[in-house]
Amino acid sequence: MLNALAANLHIIAALYGAIYLLAAICAVREVMASRTSQGSIGWLTSLAFLPFPTAFIYLVFGWKHFDDYARTQLNLRLSRPIRSEELQVIDRDTGKQWPVLLHTSGAPFLAGNQPQLLVDGQATFDAIFAGIAAAQSYVLVQFYTIRDDRLGRQLADCLIERARAGVEVWVLYDDIGSQGLPRAYRERLRDEGIQVAGFNQRHKFLRFLGPMRVNYRNHRKVVLIDGKVAFTGGLNVGVEYLGEEKRFGPRWRDTHLRLEGPAALSFALIFREDWQWATGEEITLPAADALETVGDSPALVMATGPADRIESCAIAFTDIISQARERLWVVSPYFVPDTDVRTALYAAAMRGVDVRVMLPEKPDHLLVWLASNAHADDMVKHGISIYRYTAGFLHQKVLLMDDRIVSVGSVNFDNRSFAINFEITVWMTAPTTIASVEAMLLADFANCRQIDSEEVATRSSLQRFIHQAARLFSPVL
Repeated sequence: MLNALAANLHIIAALYGAIYLLAAICAVREVMASRTSQGSIGWLTSLAFLPFPTAFIYLVFGWKHFDDYARTQLNLRLSRPIRSEELQVIDRDTGKQWPVLLHTSGAPFLAGNQPQLLVDGQATFDAIFAGIAAAQSYVLVQFYTIRDDRLGRQLADCLIERARAGVEVWVLYDDIGSQGLPRAYRERLRDEGIQVAGFNQRHKFLRFLGPMRVNYRNHRKVVLIDGKVAFTGGLNVGVEYLGEEKRFGPRWRDTHLRLEGPAALSFALIFREDWQWATGEEITLPAADALETVGDSPALVMATGPADRIESCAIAFTDIISQARERLWVVSPYFVPDTDVRTALYAAAMRGVDVRVMLPEKPDHLLVWLASNAHADDMVKHGISIYRYTAGFLHQKVLLMDDRIVSVGSVNFDNRSFAINFEITVWMTAPTTIASVEAMLLADFANCRQIDSEEVATRSSLQRFIHQAARLFSPVL
């Protein structure tokens, strides 16, 4: 009996030793890879005083390892020849006005595009399905969420029809956002010759029954048709985006973008990088025709993510905020800004800029919504106008700065989008595009109620406590 007890003690001691060793390795990793002292101190304190289960939680949520993605990105971009047609459509004059966007995106503004705002789900998917039906060469499809519901099956039908017509089709989804997507849905596409992959399917670090790198997600939404027409924005593939989810009501307010012209081809490079990370395979796309200008809008396609050498997304948006002189209108369903972004917004308000932030009245993710309330109340105290959209659930991601620039994409105003997720944003500067975004947002503001300082002051102590407690989770929301 004593021998058995001693053996068990040795096993227990070995397990304790292994856990402390793992915690030490995680602590070293956090020190070497740290970007914010607040987050790192939190991890280090927890690893020191509660190594179990913190070490295992850190492996899932804190261990960032995208060196191989960065190498893939570098190799693809260096190996890609720049054609004379592309050089001719580079808009250097616009680029000179936005040097930070050029540096953070690693891409130029391209001239001659025709953007079209797509308001809400029906208009968006009507346009996407029409674009797919017209494809002659290839279709690239990427969404954070794809559901096996009426809309998801309609997408599958459209893709299968084109695949049978000889069009090459690739579909990429995020493992977390699409975790409910059944195998049968994917196999149906594969049986028709369509290439289908999950973003983290090849990276099995700590993966047992599913993807365990849950903190780093590919949040991009992209459809590219023949390298000529691209779609991106806030919508995923699910009937809730058509307003068919009862708890959100009949209106799911979202914005997507149809972009035709030379800038559309930029999406192909971004998709190829994501696909190679996901599968280890490089996509060879049919050669595109000469890049033709179809409109008057310069556009820059910016892809950002945790593999970036610098904090590209946060730097880009902070720079835009700092340049605002007349107005800065921000629309985001999730508003959990970090210290730098909050400071930039406060400074803009102090300069006399008309700073407006439009947020949803209803929550879809409760913890994020509660934290967002705490940040929104602070904005009101600093003279920033907070509007709550009341006509349904608000999910669009749009920014308008002065009469100079607008953006439409997948980026939310939170640390997850700025530092953790893979995201995509289109920046545009044409006056006609800016006017279209302005008109759209003015219509949205008409469906909002403004939060005033009196409402903030009368919140109960319990409400303030709950909001502030949720705010503590801001770095990982």
